[in-house]
Amino acid sequence: MSEDSRTDIGASDPSEPEEAHEQAEQTAEALAAEADIKAQAKEKAAAAREQASERVALAADQLRGKAEQATQLVKGKTPDPVLEKSAQAAAQVRQTATRAGQYAADKTPDPLVETAGRAASFARANRNQLLAGGTLLATVLLVRRARGRR
Repeated sequence: MSEDSRTDIGASDPSEPEEAHEQAEQTAEALAAEADIKAQAKEKAAAAREQASERVALAADQLRGKAEQATQLVKGKTPDPVLEKSAQAAAQVRQTATRAGQYAADKTPDPLVETAGRAASFARANRNQLLAGGTLLATVLLVRRARGRR
């Protein structure tokens, strides 16, 4: 190798660092613009969600208002004796249901109550397995029924 070629190894064109700097600036600007676009998209999505929830709330309020008007209209056109009798009937039904529930609780044997409590606890603890088993059983029965019709 000649001495000139050795000295040229580390030397570079003076414009190369400037180009690299310019490219780095352009890349940074592009990334900032992309991040800005993402932020704008998030802001627009949040604004759209807020606007949609406001519309839903407004529609719900309007629906409640119309339901209240309809209720008042029906109450206004219903004679007072009918309203009184329906209130009395509702109270009587509540009392009868309470008495029937109490009677059933009093007459149910304690071992049966305990067994039912354990079964309910087991069902709550194994809900997913019971649902899967019930679905499997229903599928098998439906397939057998369909094959029996052929």
